[in-house]
Amino acid sequence: MKNIELVVFDMAGTTVNEDNVVYKTLCKAINQKGHSVTLDFVLEHGAGKEKHQAIKDVLAAKYNSSKFEIESQDIFNDFKIQLNEAYDKLEVKSYNGIEELITVLKKSKIKIALNTGYSSKIANLLLTKMGWQLGMQYDTLITADDVSNGRPQPDMILKAMEELKIKEPLKVLKAGDSAIDVEEGKNAGCGITIGVTTGAQTRKQLEQANPTYVLDSLIELSDILV
Repeated sequence: MKNIELVVFDMAGTTVNEDNVVYKTLCKAINQKGHSVTLDFVLEHGAGKEKHQAIKDVLAAKYNSSKFEIESQDIFNDFKIQLNEAYDKLEVKSYNGIEELITVLKKSKIKIALNTGYSSKIANLLLTKMGWQLGMQYDTLITADDVSNGRPQPDMILKAMEELKIKEPLKVLKAGDSAIDVEEGKNAGCGITIGVTTGAQTRKQLEQANPTYVLDSLIELSDILV
């Protein structure tokens, strides 16, 4: 499979279909503090990032100012409460064909890492709702809680490589639904970077990061790798 030994998949919008509830909740929490941003604006400036950083970046882009640094913490605290409430009620599932793709990858001895700008608590809640288990659908989970620097820095990918004993970044594929996922993969030196249009950003937005491929579904990876 083109010398790929590890695939690193983003979660929400890439492998996990949760109807953009994270960014809808983020948008709501920001606007409840008297701001006025659209979901599209939040997706453009916050997708794929650790969520407190996403709030800061959305507000900085909205006002061309970093003066909301202190307020961003209050918004983040409200966001976490609202997201927990939303996820308690939400039905979460993987995208069609993802589990079949995982079976193909595992038969080819390719390791699978999940990484996310979520906290460990939220990430594990999603996986539990889907019935995914460590050692079955994935080999490691790296969250924003596990590293010092979030995307686009490569820390999460490098940590996954370390845990799974993958030495060469050229043998790693990174896939995600936002440009910052692609940038993360490039910064880690990944041999293949994939943007997928199932989640946060459009094909045009993904193409601006110059990924190796832009796909309409992760299941198209079978055609690329096999």
